[in-house]
Amino acid sequence: MTWNRKDILDIESLSVDEIQLILNTADGLKEISQRPIKKVPTLRGKTIVLFFHEPSTRTRISFDVAAKRLSADSISISASASSLIKGETLVDTAKNLEAMNPDVIVIRHSSAGTPYLLAKRISTSIINAGDGMHAHPTQALLDMMTVREKKGDLKGLNIAIVGDISHSRVARSNIVGFTKMGAKVRIAGPPTMIPVGIESLGAIVFNDMDEVIDGADVIMMLRIQKERQQRFLFPSEREYASRYGLTLSRIKDSRPDVMIMHPGPLNRGVEISSQAADYVNSVILDQVTNGVALRMALLYLLAGGIRHADDH
Repeated sequence: MTWNRKDILDIESLSVDEIQLILNTADGLKEISQRPIKKVPTLRGKTIVLFFHEPSTRTRISFDVAAKRLSADSISISASASSLIKGETLVDTAKNLEAMNPDVIVIRHSSAGTPYLLAKRISTSIINAGDGMHAHPTQALLDMMTVREKKGDLKGLNIAIVGDISHSRVARSNIVGFTKMGAKVRIAGPPTMIPVGIESLGAIVFNDMDEVIDGADVIMMLRIQKERQQRFLFPSEREYASRYGLTLSRIKDSRPDVMIMHPGPLNRGVEISSQAADYVNSVILDQVTNGVALRMALLYLLAGGIRHADDH
């Protein structure tokens, strides 16, 4: 199929065929990162703006690396280093960036819906790198890529997502994405961290950690997002770790081939023990590796690389 989409804003708006195209493209581009010289001229002359209003290590740097490996020019700006602190509106800032003719703007913002607003107001392609507690489509896509790579197919798999579901844009995007691709998604966490109506996205809710991971093909752990919580939603980290933390003993009671995932950053000893994080079945670092390839694929598709495949 050909790619005609201007923006990547969420998983809901992507069709199964579009997701397959993105994952297949990422698979094809992954080997570039294994070369002695990790660069191809595919997006030479293209400009990518990384506009991050929230802290980020993996997402921001992987987009930067992805752009450079495709020979695009990448420019990083933050809210504190922009005219936003002088009173300029976000839309005006985006319009000024648009006037410089970049090809893609990657934005992370604490307010849900911000990427959608900009996508309507400017003609430059927008990639949502996380908007509030709403969506994180590129994380979900790289997670699907990682599971497909290890399991061969997503259809029919049992995916268990455990932790702070309420405040997790990763959880929402993964529930929609894996369900759309034919997997079954179960979630668990303290009742105070399970949003009302989450079942409408396709997830089955459990209260017990051991029950939700029983028979799971994939266990994805989420950190407690204290920075988004207005009040304490659990008695103590020690109790949380006891009831909802992934330990080596819990892994050994699961399927022998169960995959251990975490979008990062990890809080070792809270939602996941060090033994579990470093277990042989852990693909946490594979997720980071695939994040570069997946984001290369999105830049390639959005910035017109698909029309210059002969360059690569």
